[in-house]
Amino acid sequence: MSQPLSVFEKRDHVDTLAVGMMLMLTFAWGFNQVLIKVSTEGYSPIFLTFARSTLAALVVFAWCHFRGIRLFEKDGTLIAGTIVGLLFGAEFALIFLGLDLTTAARGTLMINTMPFWVLLGAHFFLGEKITPMRLAGVVLAFAGVALVFSDELSLPDRSALTGDLICLAAGMLWGATTIVIKMSRLATAKPEKTLLYQLVVSSMMVVPLIPFGGPMLRNPDFLSTGSLLLQAVFIVAFTYLLWFWLVRRYPASGLTPFAFLSPVHGVILGGLLLNEPLSVNIFIALGLIAAGLLLVNRPARRVQPG
Repeated sequence: MSQPLSVFEKRDHVDTLAVGMMLMLTFAWGFNQVLIKVSTEGYSPIFLTFARSTLAALVVFAWCHFRGIRLFEKDGTLIAGTIVGLLFGAEFALIFLGLDLTTAARGTLMINTMPFWVLLGAHFFLGEKITPMRLAGVVLAFAGVALVFSDELSLPDRSALTGDLICLAAGMLWGATTIVIKMSRLATAKPEKTLLYQLVVSSMMVVPLIPFGGPMLRNPDFLSTGSLLLQAVFIVAFTYLLWFWLVRRYPASGLTPFAFLSPVHGVILGGLLLNEPLSVNIFIALGLIAAGLLLVNRPARRVQPG
């Protein structure tokens, strides 16, 4: 009789533990879009990119010191770590800039095209083939997301088109970051070290851009400052560590389709917290997304020897 896998061993498919964690993560990432919109009311997008990464890095450093996690040993991850740090910094600079120009609904949809880019990258670079069933599941889930935004994708002004394109580019960079981690030695590195590469490099890369991003302080208040701190401590320092832990142990193409839930959570929270209108389409879309996720994460049928 086979022994059950421990939570630290690699899996070849997404299990119940991963599903629960991804549901929590996608809720937090949907909430993050609301936090970004609130924080840009008080601070410039480039300054927010720097401040969020710097504050989160300090929290992760403190966590590593408390846990006795060694970070500075040579393990061949420097080049890959620098690359993912640059990708991460560019991604969030684009997210802050994009959401400053377009609506939360339009920007969130563009950002969450990430699973398409990961599926393509995993197919060509990781050997994770796109099966017809998995592709059908992704298309079904995306149809649900499109339904959520079907009544809300209005164009407030022409600058929103620029914001949409910027957020789309951010989604591509998010997918590229995941692929680089899976392809490199970062796949076996400590999650804390992987995250710190991204935080430290991204905070350094945007420093020269701060003077060109307009006034750092717009109208800072308790709400915008609290949103910045919540992003740094919870969204970045906690949920990203959990995400990297999952990426190391589960197939990338099995995890990333859950990102389709992030805009759904974002719309619901936007309705509750920002007074954005909700409709029955959201609940229909949730059913489509759930069905898509079942198809994407359904384990392949094993052929019995004849």
